[in-house]
Amino acid sequence: MALPATRPMPPPPSRPPTGNGEKKAKRQLTPTTGVQPGPQKTVIFGPGGVGKSSLVACAAKAGVRPLIVDVDFGTNFLDVARVQPETWEEVRAILQDRNLLAPYDMVAVDSGTKAEELATAWTIANVPHEKGHRVSSIEGYGFGKGYTHVFETFLQLLGDLDAVARMGKHVVLVCHDCTATVPNPAGEDWIRWEPRLQSPASGKFSIRHRVKEWCDHLLFVGFDQVVDSEGKAKGSGTRTIYPTELPTHWAKSRLLRNVIPYLDGDATLWNQLFGKET
Repeated sequence: MALPATRPMPPPPSRPPTGNGEKKAKRQLTPTTGVQPGPQKTVIFGPGGVGKSSLVACAAKAGVRPLIVDVDFGTNFLDVARVQPETWEEVRAILQDRNLLAPYDMVAVDSGTKAEELATAWTIANVPHEKGHRVSSIEGYGFGKGYTHVFETFLQLLGDLDAVARMGKHVVLVCHDCTATVPNPAGEDWIRWEPRLQSPASGKFSIRHRVKEWCDHLLFVGFDQVVDSEGKAKGSGTRTIYPTELPTHWAKSRLLRNVIPYLDGDATLWNQLFGKET
């Protein structure tokens, strides 16, 4: 009895290069012209209580739906969408969850200062000493080596935020502030406000400097002061958003040049950044 005819097996589907000796397809690089609108990366820093989290919440009034990754647990009194991670792994898992992020136009990590603390704790728990043993503190790695490990860990967060931006969403990193001494070759040194992030005196493995390079906008939010007749500075009760650098603070912006008064519930900043106000 003859066996039924069999059909030949189809060829296996083609697979993208795996990197194991296979050549990757070349990207076609062509020039582009004109302004390229797209997601923006913003860092906001300032003193405690100045309203940094509230400023992020105001984005909703500019038609931008924010999700706050509330590492500081500081948004409980705000009417916002939030997720409150407790570990470095949870922070990263949130930023990599495309389904969770899908309904939102902006993702804000509040704060980067607290996230760095979680990154440090994760580093100590997971990165062994070069001799193989575990350490109990950053200093346990040896002189300066702990800063290297924390820097490399924190870069993963910036990579996650870059991936969120590639999804078409604006990203914000909120930071607390600190004062830093600025060397001045032409005269006396001075101090200024900068984001409170790791920045060794050597300048190497500075998360602070890396974040400044990474973002499109570095905005300082400060309380305004006035000087009385006796020459003493006093709080005036008003606040200002600074997009350009002064001797008193770090700042930069690819779009903004003028200071913005910060009023309660005012979305002027976001309207200007996202092109809804000229």
